[in-house]
Parts: sequence; C-alpha cells; structure tokens
Amino acid sequence: MNSVALLAALRAATQFQPAAAPVGNLSIGSGMIDGVRVHIAIVESKIASGSLGVAECAALAQVFDTVAKERGQLVLYLDSAGARVSEGLAALGAFRRLVTSALRACSEGVGFQVVLGANCFGGASMLAALATHRVFASNTRLAMSGPSILAQTAGVSALDEMFQAMATAAIGAEARVKLGGENVGSDRLPLAKQARADTVMRHRALKLRIANSLSAKHLVPESVQRKDLSKLYPLGYELSALDGVLSGAARSPEGQIALVGLLGRQSLTASRAWRLADHVLASMIAQPRELHVLVECESHATSLDDERVMLSSFIVDVAAALQTVRNSGCAVVTRVLTTLGGGVYVALAAPATRLELVHGAQIQVLPGKAIASILGASDGTAHDFNDYRNAGVAEVELKLGIV
Repeated sequence: MNSVALLAALRAATQFQPAAAPVGNLSIGSGMIDGVRVHIAIVESKIASGSLGVAECAALAQVFDTVAKERGQLVLYLDSAGARVSEGLAALGAFRRLVTSALRACSEGVGFQVVLGANCFGGASMLAALATHRVFASNTRLAMSGPSILAQTAGVSALDEMFQAMATAAIGAEARVKLGGENVGSDRLPLAKQARADTVMRHRALKLRIANSLSAKHLVPESVQRKDLSKLYPLGYELSALDGVLSGAARSPEGQIALVGLLGRQSLTASRAWRLADHVLASMIAQPRELHVLVECESHATSLDDERVMLSSFIVDVAAALQTVRNSGCAVVTRVLTTLGGGVYVALAAPATRLELVHGAQIQVLPGKAIASILGASDGTAHDFNDYRNAGVAEVELKLGIV
C-alpha cells in the first residue's frame, strides 16, 4: 500500500474526526482503535515538503502534552522533511520544544505509534524513531538526511540510478521494516496496542546493529585537558575521550558533576551516538546532582553506512537516555563549547534542564552545505546570544574571559 492509500486507510480505519482547522501541514483530531478513542495527528506534504514550522510544532507539542496528561494514545502520520529550515532559528527552537513534549510524554507511558508516508527525514525521522511502533507505506523513505544530502556526501548526483538503488536499499521501507516495524498489506492497517517504551532495553537492542563497528575499533581512552574546561570547572575535573566521546566528572562547591559529551567537531555517527548514550545511562550509578553534556558537533553523519542502521534511532537513544537521567531528579545541562546544529542539537537540547552557550560558540539549523541543498543558497546570517535566547534555542551565555 503506497502512502496515499495508507493515509486514506488510516482515516477510514480510525473514523478520523478533525478537531479544528489544519495548522499548515498538520491536522489534529481523534478516532477509534479497538473501541478506544485515540488522539490522531496527521502531517501531510502540503507546504515545503511537509516540513514542521513554528506553528505546526507548537500545535503538535500541545497534542503530546494533552495525551500525556490523559495517559492516552497517539497515532501520528508523518510525511515530512523535518523542521522548516526557511524559518531559521525560530523553527529550531520550536522543534526543540516539540521534542521536549514528545520525550516527556513517552517517558510517562503514552502509547505512541507512527504511520509513515512517502518521506520522513531529519527531525521527523527522530519522532518516528521515538515511537514504540512504526507502520511503513510501500514507498516510505526514512533517514536523518534526505537523498540529495546523502548523494552529496557520496560525491554523486542524486539522479544517478545506481545511487538511487543504493539509497532505496538503505532507507526504503523494506530495509526499515527489518529494523523494527510493519509494512501494510492491501487489506489491513496494523495499528497496535501500545506498551511503555523502555529506554534501557532499546539502548541494548541498538548495540546489536553496530556490534561489528564497535568491536572493530581498537581505541584507547585519552585524557582530556583544555583551558576552556579548566575555566568551566576551576575546582578540577577528570575527563577522557574515546572516539571523541567524553566521560568523566568535575568538582563543584555543591558536589560532584557527571560529565559526558562530544569533542573534536566530528559528525555524530551511529557508533558515537551509542557510546554517548551508554555513558549517559552509566552516569546514573553515581547519582550525581548534575549531568553536564559538553559538546562541539556541527551535525550528524550523512553517510549511507550510518543510515543503513537507522541513524535516527541512535540519535533518539541519546535524547531518551538524557530524559531518563532528568526523570531521576538529576539536572541535565548541555554546554555548547564551539558549534552545535541540526538533529544533534535537538537531541541534546530537548531533554536538557537548560542549554548554556560559551561566548562565541554557534548553534545552526543545519550546516551551510545542507541548507544550500535544501534552499538553493546557504544562510550567511550571523547570530548573537540574544537571537538564540529569543528563539528558545539557548538559556544561558557563559563568558569565560581571555583564555
């Protein structure tokens, strides 16, 4: 069943009733599954490839908040390219708030499943990865990066037939179903009764997808000493890095602070994301007062190798792990040392108690090449901290003085 037929089947099977006029690409309403009333949100590809702008994000966040309050169920149809890049920082801040609501709802036991349309990229793929059940159309493509960006990384044209075949094999419905989910036959819509997501079980399951990658790297942890970190933690810290993924602790007048993060401005691969989530969950053993996420990472990886294992799932794994730590009563503080952007920003900012930005550091919607690929031109706008604060992208600026 293709995406058009799938959406029609969803509306018919649930007897979808809209609750209000559509908000851009988003329609909100309710329906019935097995005699139980459920919330239904439908994101269609009407405007800008179904992207989610400020208005759509605010409305969808409210749906997650309502479902969480009611301990209800949500069915989300997604045919979307992700956050609306043309709206800049405002869209990034809005998407952060949306994912904050989604993480909170899922951690409180909301039954959340997604039905996928033709395309599900970027932040939309993160929402899909967060769900406990996914239903795919025959023509669904799901990835953190769209085909044009994947082709750009591979150094070929997105129209190249061989590349198209490789991309479909990596991010198409058949490949995604093998990683968890269902295809739709011609006679049924396999919606499910939802169970509460288990962050630790999902994290362990993801390790199996990249076991060869983790075991193939014979890496030795390296001690990390930096002037900027010495200013951030004047009472001292111990920090080590393995493949650019940080773990350690710092001292403060109030007690020990757990440290994790990403160093070296490398893109976030599936294996690096898994290591980071593992450190986050391990930090709970010591029951720290605060967990600080130290980060310099421009964006996620844009390779087919990472998409074959569904990179979105690994990025969401980090966000869910941080939400679990926050739910335990530990404050989560994300500190941007140099650069942060895209879906990695959302994953590290959405579950955070607050996001702090070292003076001079930058947060971007996407890297320049990716924006140019989407909009036809890169965004050369320079932002100061007031821009970030007003957009809801960051809360605190850290001025370390002359290093």
